[in-house]
Amino acid sequence: MHTLCPDQSLFLIIDLQTRLLPAIHKGTEIIATTKKVQTAAELLDIPVLFTEQNPAGLGHTTPDLTIRGPGQLITKMTFDSCLADGFKTAIRDHQQIVVAGTEAHVCVLQTVLGLLEMSKQVYVLEDAVSSRTPANGKAALSRMEKHGAEIVTSEMVLFEWLQTAENPNFRDVLKLIK
Repeated sequence: MHTLCPDQSLFLIIDLQTRLLPAIHKGTEIIATTKKVQTAAELLDIPVLFTEQNPAGLGHTTPDLTIRGPGQLITKMTFDSCLADGFKTAIRDHQQIVVAGTEAHVCVLQTVLGLLEMSKQVYVLEDAVSSRTPANGKAALSRMEKHGAEIVTSEMVLFEWLQTAENPNFRDVLKLIK
């Protein structure tokens, strides 16, 4: 794998939905970290893509996160987002996919495996993915890593996207960390 390059990156937020989040281990922390990375991505002009699993049953994306425009949301019934209508088109111009979301052992895992099959470089945010139980989350991260995903933290991603302290957005991104 390589360090992240902002012009090749896309930030993928999987199924952070209102009816699912209360059951997620450390759900509040997952949302806060995801929001921080989303804000940095937007400052650095890195596209953000959301998925929603069965929104009629699980609700829509938490209002703590903002879906800004058309083409930024894929609704799905498949656990692997790669199988959802419009998903492959939405990610086609991006080689590096940074992933946050729930549940780690279901939709995140299956999507990551699908992305790896498409020869994408996948970076899973350890501090922004979770499941209902810690054991499921831990097993999912281990399996993703075994199959070639990089397990990273939000701070790793932010500094790799910045590339240099001379980046004009450095101070604004640094505020998100502190």
